[in-house]
Amino acid sequence: MYRLPVALLAAAMASGVSAKAPVYNANISEAEVLAAQNAWCGALVAISKAGAEQGQDAARKLAGEVIDSAYGYNLGPVLFKPTLTTAPQTFRTTREGALAYFVGGDSNFPADKGFALNGWTACRAENAAIHINGDTATTMGNVMITGKDGKVTTVDKTWKFKRTDDGKLRIVVHHSSLPYSAP
Repeated sequence: MYRLPVALLAAAMASGVSAKAPVYNANISEAEVLAAQNAWCGALVAISKAGAEQGQDAARKLAGEVIDSAYGYNLGPVLFKPTLTTAPQTFRTTREGALAYFVGGDSNFPADKGFALNGWTACRAENAAIHINGDTATTMGNVMITGKDGKVTTVDKTWKFKRTDDGKLRIVVHHSSLPYSAP
C-alpha cells in the first residue's frame, strides 16, 4: 500500500484546502428507509380503500401515482417479483406489469385480479436487517397486512431502494413471497 510521506501529508493539511465547496452526499439514512417502507404500506391501504369506496378506476389512478413516485421504473426495469404471481408472468419488470398486479383490469395480465384491492386495512413492515451502502439500501424481513376480516397475512419481503438524482428513494428491487411451510 502506498503511504504519503509524513512531511508531505503535513504540508497538504496546512495548505489551506477548504471544505466550503458544495458536497453531494447520497448516503441513505435508516430513518429514510423506514419512512419509505411505511409509505409503501400506507399506499397499499389507500389503494385498497380507494378501490372499495370509489371503484377500480380510482384505485388504478392512485396506484399509478404510487408506482411513479415509489418505484424506479423511470430508471429502467425494476426487479419486481410480487407475492401472488405465476409463470409466465411471475416477474414485473415494467410499470404496466406492476400496475396490473396491484389493481388488475389489464388484458395483457389476465391472471391479475388486483392484489391491492383485497380490502387491506393495515400494513406494517418488520425488518430482519437493513443493509445501507451509499445511495442504496436493502431490507429483508416481513410485511404484515390486515384484511377487512381482521386476518393478518404475513409475507417475506426484500426491497432495495436507490436514491435517484432528484433525491428520492425509489424501489428498484421488490421480492415478495409467502413464507415457506414444511409439508
